[in-house]
Amino acid sequence: MIPKHIGIILDGNRRFAKRLMLEPWKGHELGAEKVEKLFDWCKELEVKELTLYCFSLENFSRPKKEFDYLMNLFKKEFSKLDKDKKIEENKIRIRFIGKTELFDKEIQKIIKNIAKKTQENSGFIINFALAYGGRQEIIRACRKLVENGEEINEENLKKNLWLSSEPDMIIRTGGERRTSNFLPFQSVYSEWFFLDKTWPEFEKKDLIFCIKEFEKRERRFGR
Repeated sequence: MIPKHIGIILDGNRRFAKRLMLEPWKGHELGAEKVEKLFDWCKELEVKELTLYCFSLENFSRPKKEFDYLMNLFKKEFSKLDKDKKIEENKIRIRFIGKTELFDKEIQKIIKNIAKKTQENSGFIINFALAYGGRQEIIRACRKLVENGEEINEENLKKNLWLSSEPDMIIRTGGERRTSNFLPFQSVYSEWFFLDKTWPEFEKKDLIFCIKEFEKRERRFGR
């Protein structure tokens, strides 16, 4: 009953930093450190796919100082990932979903290189949702179908989404109880868990707790 695919909304980084009397954007750095640990936990628990909501389309309106800090953090972390030997050793496939063309050329180059280099791997899949918006994903897919003269139905729509796989379970940290435009099409039958802990506070025991709660739920898929 281990969920094959887990989605996580990484929320609460700024609030955690403020609590520590740090500049609010410093929380993103602490959150990035936790993501590195998350990969190991998922591998150990035999989760097959992970989708992380890292940066929404709305996040482009963040204050300039915080936005610039985030862009530099993405460059730093994805550059590390690009050179990480564990990626190839563990046959990890890394994908980026969202309007990534909105990022600067340097970030685009790094993430395209990672995606291309790992596209044949199948040991574990990590999807980074960057410049992502679920409604925008659906609109884009519908436009592609119309342009190609294809029938608009569930099967065709699914094939044209940024992400075709569907999470069994989605976790949101940070205390908010909303889905925030994250995978609205893919998550219709996902089991949702809302945690009060902020993302930098999230630990392996919290992941195990959610998985154990997931195992107790009866998934009927509308039947």
